[in-house]
Amino acid sequence: MVEVSIVMLLFLLVIFGGLILNVITSIWCYRDSIRQGNSKEYSLLCLVATLFFPIIGFIIYLIIRK
Repeated sequence: MVEVSIVMLLFLLVIFGGLILNVITSIWCYRDSIRQGNSKEYSLLCLVATLFFPIIGFIIYLIIRK
């Protein structure tokens, strides 16, 4: 019984950590896009893309960033 609750707690911590990491990278993409001189609409598109498609969106942003 105790082992199940420890596994569940670790699972929840990994999920919560992934969500926090997703939000942090999305905000970074938005701010970086603004800092590079892109429009707010483009920056917002980058933010939404990295929020809904975390890994793929972030990789695509890093490729098209320059």
